[in-house]
Amino acid sequence: MNVAVEMSESTSQTVEHFDVLIVGAGISGIDAAYHLQQQCPAKSFVLLENQESFGGTWLTHKFPGIRSDSDLFTFGYKWKPWSGPPIATAEEILNYLDEVLDEQDIRRHIRYLHQVRTATWSGEDKCWTLEVTGADGGESRRFTGNFLWMCQGYYRHSEGYTPDFPGMERFQGPIVHPQTWPEDLDYKGKQVVVIGSGATAATLIPAMAGDCAHITMLQRSPTFFYARPNSNEVADMLRQLDIPEEWTHEIVRQQILKDQQEITRRSFEDSDALKDELIAGAKAYLGEDFDVDTHFTPSYRPWRQRLAIVPDGDLFKGIRAGQASVVTDQIETFTERGILLTSGRELEADIIVTATGFNLSALGDIDFTIDGEPLNFADCWAHRGILFSGIPNMAWVFGYLRTSWTMRADMVAGFVCRLLNHMAEKGADVVTPQLREADKDMPALPLVADENFNAGYLVRKMHIMPKQGDREPWIFSQDYYSEKDEIPAADLDDGTLIYR
Repeated sequence: MNVAVEMSESTSQTVEHFDVLIVGAGISGIDAAYHLQQQCPAKSFVLLENQESFGGTWLTHKFPGIRSDSDLFTFGYKWKPWSGPPIATAEEILNYLDEVLDEQDIRRHIRYLHQVRTATWSGEDKCWTLEVTGADGGESRRFTGNFLWMCQGYYRHSEGYTPDFPGMERFQGPIVHPQTWPEDLDYKGKQVVVIGSGATAATLIPAMAGDCAHITMLQRSPTFFYARPNSNEVADMLRQLDIPEEWTHEIVRQQILKDQQEITRRSFEDSDALKDELIAGAKAYLGEDFDVDTHFTPSYRPWRQRLAIVPDGDLFKGIRAGQASVVTDQIETFTERGILLTSGRELEADIIVTATGFNLSALGDIDFTIDGEPLNFADCWAHRGILFSGIPNMAWVFGYLRTSWTMRADMVAGFVCRLLNHMAEKGADVVTPQLREADKDMPALPLVADENFNAGYLVRKMHIMPKQGDREPWIFSQDYYSEKDEIPAADLDDGTLIYR
């Protein structure tokens, strides 16, 4: 392991050097560490995590009922069998990751409460320098590395997105965003209004419904929900036959991916029939008398926004039991006692929860400088959605929006390790993506087109993200089923990667 520790002459600051600097110790960062150990065993590395422990999203969010919104057979790692239910709680996921850290001896590589403030590339020194402070504002530290692997996700963990609703200051009770949930929030016997109808709302409403006097989901427009049992028949059958967990995990994983591929295909080619099936699933729980047309019939085609999974129909069961309700309307203003709607109705509330999404974050809000020039990430072209034009020796993990995030994190990890080994074979210290002459007439397309996926958090901030083009390798398709063949076979000498 090539780890160097030295003192910076200018600041009397300890400088630690690693071959690879990984930012983030969540799903992606842990996966990156595993692949480095397996494929690049001679490389030294460190994971810099700004929170007090590992887990990323699953540590950040502490709202009631927090659980995955995709199955753990694909959200879990290919190399670590999942033995629990398909939809898992945050606690179950953290326990799974805790086992990984021990089994793969990764824990010793993590530095907690390390907030990366700046990232500076020096072409002369052929390395990155990261200025890091304690997340609590503690002492400054410096790390240098040959390659920078950004695994911090794509949203701002410190604050969620809450629109500036009129009159918010008038409301007399607490206004809470799920991303910064107060541990001492007492909602027992209270009237609660949850603004939003995405996966977060679908999670916390059934978790809170039994304790609240009543809880209301207030939505501007309906969302598609996918009601399904929190079990997998294939997994249950294989376990009854005492099939090894590794085999069960891979078989179920492939079955789920095949089913997801069919749903995605139908969302484009047979969207009306798929829409009818999803709405029928809601009706089966809510009953024929419920106004499904108003509250659970979206105007967009399925999968243009994320399908919110409702395991065992728990959200619908709470509504049918009278513990929860749904209101589809617009907010006119907050009042002292709740929310006044454009219809003239006032929803009274003791607590208002803004489950209104998160803030997209480009490269973790870190200030990047390349050879003395501040980086504008939006000026870059995405190279397979992994590397970026003009940025040397850096990869960023941006996962899938329809398929589980980890499926792409895993492919990115394989690609980066193959690239690092390829550089070693060529005797190259630096690799930088660059447009070929034939690429310079490409149209600048958004990294994620809203016709493909138009979730609000993407639409609001897509202007801060890099561009994609109309030809390989400058396309970011967000399609696992094509990338699973394309990325492992990617030509690393096609003229778009400049080595020196």
